[in-house]
Amino acid sequence: MPEMISSFATRVARRRREPVAVQALRSTAAAVVSYVVALRLSSEPNPLTAPLTALLVVQVTLYSTLTTSIRRVNSVVVGVLIAIGFSVLVGLTWWSLGLLILASLVVGHLVRVDEFVPEVAISAMLVLGVTQVADTAWDRVLETLIGAAVGLLVNLLLAPPLWVGPAGAAITDLAARMSRLLDHLGEEPLGPAKVEQAAARLHEARRLDNDVAQVDAALRQAEDSLRLNPRVKEGLLFRLVLRTGLDTLEICAVVLRVACRTLTDLARARPDGPLFGADTADALQQVLRHTAVAVESFAQLITAQVSANAEDAEALLTAELAVARTHRDRLARLLLTDAREDPVHWQLHGALLAEIDRVLDELGVDKRSQRLLEELDHHTRTRRAGRLERLRGRLRGRLRGRGRDRDRGRDRDEGAAAK
Repeated sequence: MPEMISSFATRVARRRREPVAVQALRSTAAAVVSYVVALRLSSEPNPLTAPLTALLVVQVTLYSTLTTSIRRVNSVVVGVLIAIGFSVLVGLTWWSLGLLILASLVVGHLVRVDEFVPEVAISAMLVLGVTQVADTAWDRVLETLIGAAVGLLVNLLLAPPLWVGPAGAAITDLAARMSRLLDHLGEEPLGPAKVEQAAARLHEARRLDNDVAQVDAALRQAEDSLRLNPRVKEGLLFRLVLRTGLDTLEICAVVLRVACRTLTDLARARPDGPLFGADTADALQQVLRHTAVAVESFAQLITAQVSANAEDAEALLTAELAVARTHRDRLARLLLTDAREDPVHWQLHGALLAEIDRVLDELGVDKRSQRLLEELDHHTRTRRAGRLERLRGRLRGRLRGRGRDRDRGRDRDEGAAAK
């Protein structure tokens, strides 16, 4: 499995392009081609509606284009038709603009374009500015269809870029923030403001939830860019590697937030004295330091499609986890001694140790492989179940058709017998 992932990572890294630049070139090509075609087919001297429609139709990913193209083209065409009607009747004024937006939003809901309802109004407003001098509305409709067709062809013929880099960078940044938090947790707060310092780290841990949501959005875009993309053969494997990796980091972020709450409660329970003894504090700092390095190594491992350093990252991750577990065992012995001497806060000590164990377990290579295999099996079962359900549907349709044929034949026989 690691060799397959590493080989796939090398091929994707070799073929990767800057997605923003590629998308800009695709949009420009679609607009220019649609304008050239419209110049030959439309009687308008400057058929700007065609490139405008092409720009609206061209999507970031091929998968989103194929799944939403009908609704998007429908929204663009409806918006253009509304704009054409307004340009012929009233032109562009402040009150006609308001009526245009209102009519576009209402009609967008009526034609069921779902999430593209605002785009009906956007298309209508944009097109109204270039249709005030139009001699005929049909030319604008023709230009719209040309732009839509060219936009779809560009998406089909020119594969959209792979948004691998942004997703990998987002995961790496998330791991770096988690690593910094772990380092901060290893620094015991001192002085009268230590409760406030511990609470500040808790707020820092809570901000990781927003970071996870941002990474999830970047990952969804990367997953869409891999679906149906002819430049990628093992897109499913890549999607599952990143998705399961993000799931692990999300679990670790939640556990870190709980650990910050435990340390905050311990700081409030001991406002005048240190949280731990000198040896215990040193053992905790060592555990968190090596765990911080392990988190970054884990991120490098799951984003090896970009960095192509999977083997080095896995070796570093394994080594850091081994050292962290050694210090964890030392920490457990010291916490047990502290609990015997001061049993009042043994629950907090035990909770902190359990949270450290959970993070180390989630980052383990075996756990990652197990989760990846489970996702692969789940995807296989889901796809097989979908195929069986479609087969059952076709069989039920055929059986119903045969039943109707038998009923019609029986009715004809009964009618002939009655005569």
